[in-house]
Parts: sequence; structure tokens; C-alpha cells
Amino acid sequence: MSILQAAILGLVQGLAEFLPISSSGHLILARAFMGISDAASETAVFLMLDILLHVGTLIAVLVVFWRDWLNILKNPFKSKPLLLLFIASLPALLVAVLFNDFLESFFTGWFLGVSFLVTAVFLLLAEAISKRAEARKTATSKVGFKNAVVMGIMQAIALLPGISRSGSTLAGGVFSGLKRSAAAKFAFMMSAPAIVGSLLIEGKNAYESNAFAQLSLVPTLVGMLVAAISGYLAIRFMLRLIQKASLNWFALYVTVVGMIVLLMQFTGSSLLPAFVLPTL
Repeated sequence: MSILQAAILGLVQGLAEFLPISSSGHLILARAFMGISDAASETAVFLMLDILLHVGTLIAVLVVFWRDWLNILKNPFKSKPLLLLFIASLPALLVAVLFNDFLESFFTGWFLGVSFLVTAVFLLLAEAISKRAEARKTATSKVGFKNAVVMGIMQAIALLPGISRSGSTLAGGVFSGLKRSAAAKFAFMMSAPAIVGSLLIEGKNAYESNAFAQLSLVPTLVGMLVAAISGYLAIRFMLRLIQKASLNWFALYVTVVGMIVLLMQFTGSSLLPAFVLPTL
């Protein structure tokens, strides 16, 4: 993998992680269009690279919300935000531990088109519900236990590549009665424990399969840096945009992407695997 390819993947990761369009899905597409092999023998390497690119976006989350993290660290045992983040992280952690091998089969791309369409449905529902809540003035800015549980479940669903984590958790926040701005902020902060958890799990697998040694140091560092910078800009952009822009535009985008992916799969494109259900 060249430095330019790593930079492109980092840019895709940084932007797509915080825009509700799916970073994992776009990374699969970016690799496919750049001709980077995703053969079974290299799966662990690419999964580890994806996690390290996510670490770049983790840096962005830490920088943007540094005051919130500082307040949490001042008194972690009495911090309600930390407890809520822990609760919200449990569903995805449970699914990742119990079904990790099965989930990895989705990263070959066979389910990608459908996943993009699922994201579109979540965004359309979130837009409709938020508009209704705004008209009735029933939404709240205070994140509670119910919000954390619902957003955590949505994050677990978003473990499938092509289903946006930020879009799903944002939708979960709206479904459970949060204002979009509050849901977006908590959704972005939820990415921190999710990335750390993935790093620990995949890091162990990478160590056992010698994936670290197969990663090129300079391109990987460049990708992480680009992911951090573009992720920072994407967070700032979304926090300003979330109250004004309709989520339907993002839904339209992922719908178009999903339909194109499905068309490529059903017509036998060599870039993506055919849509065939894997054997359980």
C-alpha cells in the first residue's frame, strides 16, 4: 500500500466516520476501486489497518470534546457521562465478542449494498421523528439511561459494514427522545470506547496472526494523521450542520450508493463480491 493510498483511506475514514454515511462501507469501496486486494489471507491485516485509521478519528474525538473528557477524568467514579458511555458500549461489545467470526464475513463486501440502504432507512426515520418532536417540543438535551441503551443497541447493529455507526447512534438518540444536537454529541463521544474496544480485540488477533509486521509503518502513520485531521473537521462540520440540514440528504446519498453497489454485485462486477449469503 502506497502513502497516497493510505492518505485516501485516512480521508475516507475521517469524513465518513462522523458524517452518517458509514466509514467501514466506504473503506471497502475505496479499497476496491484502488485495486487493493482484500483476499482472505490478508483479512486480518486490513481489519487491523481499519482499526488504526479509527484510532486517528479517536484523536479527533478527544480533541474536539477535550473539556468533556477532562471533566470525566477529574472524578470518573462519580461521572454520570462515563457511566452512560459504559452502558452504551455494552451491546456492541457483547455482539463483537459473541459473533466476531461471523461479523468478519460481512467485511468481504457481500452485504454492503443492503447495509447502505438500512442506513438510509434509519436516517429517514430519524428525520421524521425529530421534526415531529421539534413541533411538539418534546425532545430533550439531557442524555439519560434510556437514551444510552437505545443508542448502544443501534451501535451494535452498526457493526455491520455499510451501516453507519454515527448515523445509527444519532437515529437511536432521536428515537429515544433526544434533540439532534445532543444525540450527535453523545454519538460522537460513543465512538471513543468503541474504538478502544475494537483496538484491544483486533490488536490481539493482529498480534496472533502477525498482522502488525505486515503493515507498512509510514503509510499507516500517514493514514492515521489524515484520518485525525479530516475527522476533526467532520465533527465540527456536523455539530454546526445537525440543527439546520435535513438528514434526508444523507439518506438520499447512501440510497444511491447502496443501489449502485447492489447493481454492481448483481451484474457480476469484478470489484465487489456477488450478493451470496455466506454459510453459517
